[in-house]
Amino acid sequence: MNRLLAVLLAVVALSASAAYEGPLFDAHLHYNDDAVGHYSVGAVMELFSKNGVKAILANSRPNDGTRALVEANRKAPRPGFAVVPFIRVYRDRADYGTWHANPDIAQMIEDEAKRGYYRGVGEFHIFGREAASGVVKRIVDFAVARDLVLHAHCDEAALELLFAHNPQARIIWAHTGFNTPLARVEELFAKYPRLWGELSYRWDVTEGGRLTPEWKAFFTKHAARFLVGSDTWVNQRWQSYPETMGAYRRWLAELPPEAAERIAWKNGAALFGLN
Repeated sequence: MNRLLAVLLAVVALSASAAYEGPLFDAHLHYNDDAVGHYSVGAVMELFSKNGVKAILANSRPNDGTRALVEANRKAPRPGFAVVPFIRVYRDRADYGTWHANPDIAQMIEDEAKRGYYRGVGEFHIFGREAASGVVKRIVDFAVARDLVLHAHCDEAALELLFAHNPQARIIWAHTGFNTPLARVEELFAKYPRLWGELSYRWDVTEGGRLTPEWKAFFTKHAARFLVGSDTWVNQRWQSYPETMGAYRRWLAELPPEAAERIAWKNGAALFGLN
């Protein structure tokens, strides 16, 4: 019995240590108004440090939270850490269902971009024919003209319309469509070489805490097209941040090292020119 217990403990210890240990690029992070009062800028910066997160794609509702993260990192730079700020399309919750038809939102984005440090627009939610609006086309064209990346939480129909507005758009697809079949994801990757899939809430990636064989093969084949993210859209996601990043590290370790490094860090770093 003691020998069996020792073997089991050794297996558990090996499993616990088998995790990707390199840097992470959190490509889906919100520092919204309802988080600011619970998590100070210093507290979230410390959270990133403790979890080996070396860059964040930051956006917030409204954009005040993102600006706070940018300014904090400017005043007290953390070596090897980068804030990649995006302009959110929501000034408040009322904008969620109307932003795509509101020219004031497009103007707000254009005005906010004058700060000079933004790298993208989003995350924004858009579905079906909503993406066909003139306001959305204006935003897509503005992003392309300013070399900004779009971060879209959308269905396939809206994704296709975004690229139809301007084929030169670069788009991070939040959640990689949630449950879009792998065969369809592969078709979209082939059709749109300027598309990346972000993996928060893509629950089918693992089963029992391990990569499914289908996703392991897909990630290995398409390692250059994926990013990881936390999606801290509610405070509970901030509370579980270490668990979220730990889960990524565990399944990344199941991939070939180069594929793991690309998905965890290199793709985001290359997309935004980080060293």
